[in-house]
Amino acid sequence: MMFCPQCKGLMISSGGQMKCRKCGCIREITADHKLKKTDKRLEKEITIVDDQDQVSTMPTATVQCPECGNMTAIWWLRQLRSADESEVRFFRCTACSKTWREYD
Repeated sequence: MMFCPQCKGLMISSGGQMKCRKCGCIREITADHKLKKTDKRLEKEITIVDDQDQVSTMPTATVQCPECGNMTAIWWLRQLRSADESEVRFFRCTACSKTWREYD
């Protein structure tokens, strides 16, 4: 990217020249302004997740499962009744996958 030396606006390539969108200033494209290609990535590390079952993006809560007694469960909210009534909170145990609800 190149910025206009007069108004500091963004200049675009137009017919072998750089032209400012704001003030119309024109500059010739030199070797310094040419795009450079690279085969190398700038990121240092990319994590690839193959198994979606092992990655949990749901929030967890410390509650006791009524089935197995485990103390960790994922939770989510759903509006089951009319809009003027409170939401229902669902829990699913991380150990046995039992699902239960909690009303406010």
